[in-house]
Amino acid sequence: MHATAFQFNGVSVVTRANVYFDGNVVSHTILLPDGGRKTLGLIRPGSYHFNTDAPERMEIVDGACRVTVDGAGEAHAHAAGSQFQVPAKSGFLIEVDSGLCQYICSFLN
Repeated sequence: MHATAFQFNGVSVVTRANVYFDGNVVSHTILLPDGGRKTLGLIRPGSYHFNTDAPERMEIVDGACRVTVDGAGEAHAHAAGSQFQVPAKSGFLIEVDSGLCQYICSFLN
């Protein structure tokens, strides 16, 4: 299992937020020295569907959610410290019942 990072050193930050679903999902992009890209964000209570271009790994930093990856048919619960992957050219439904769900999204190449 990949360990969740709590700090990223030597990165560049895109200051304009990525805002989705009327502000219920907000993230900021960080650019890593090796050319990698991640987003750090939060999700308010609700149900949201995202499409993917590249494969992604979502790490839950705080809070909890349920996730159904397109084609999987079954939702899986994820709490702080857990992660899930989504294939390229796919998507996922993420549901938060209460509080905030904070995450790190890594774009895998």
